[in-house]
Amino acid sequence: MIEFLKLAADWFLHLDAHLGELVSNYGTLVYLILFLVIFTETGLVVMPFLPGDSLLFAAGMLASLGDLNPWLLIILLIIAAILGDTVNYHIGKYIGPKVFTDAVPTNFFMRLLKKEHLEKAQAFYEKHGGKTIIMARFVPIVRTFAPFVAGVSKMNYSRFITYNIVGGVIWVTGLTLAGYYLAEFEFVRKNFEKVIFAIILISVLPIVVEFFRNKKAA
Repeated sequence: MIEFLKLAADWFLHLDAHLGELVSNYGTLVYLILFLVIFTETGLVVMPFLPGDSLLFAAGMLASLGDLNPWLLIILLIIAAILGDTVNYHIGKYIGPKVFTDAVPTNFFMRLLKKEHLEKAQAFYEKHGGKTIIMARFVPIVRTFAPFVAGVSKMNYSRFITYNIVGGVIWVTGLTLAGYYLAEFEFVRKNFEKVIFAIILISVLPIVVEFFRNKKAA
């Protein structure tokens, strides 16, 4: 049972690499699967580890091969990203203060959250303000926690939703179309896993740079 759960978790966390297999087996149901993954990564503050960036790129590549409709894909995933951040904002607004005050340190929800990630997102938010909601879309982990922190900070909702929509449109459209057009190159098609790895590496680079910068400053 444990081995099965490990296998299932590994498969789910590397969904980008299995996307072609999903399309072959489930056809149009893949749109729903992708919608749920993007919504979950952006909407549930306890799920920051899902492969958002690489998944969008991989979906764009499959759309280029004719397996998925690119515009339907983009529209659905933009909606998923916007809805996800909106839910996350409201979770932060109504539940978030307990996280930062340690009012319920033994709570199961608290144990699922990593406070250092929340504090990093809060520092990012304090430095960049409302633009964080747009910029964080391209930074794994921070992407999931940014709307939560905005909710905790009680950011003006009309401001938040504006940044949320702009960020969601840029993030989903940019990465999906990048995969769509780069799939035309034979090198990209033949080295799919390496390209996905490079995208993940580039995505986490800002976190690594910030970590060493803070370490040096300390």
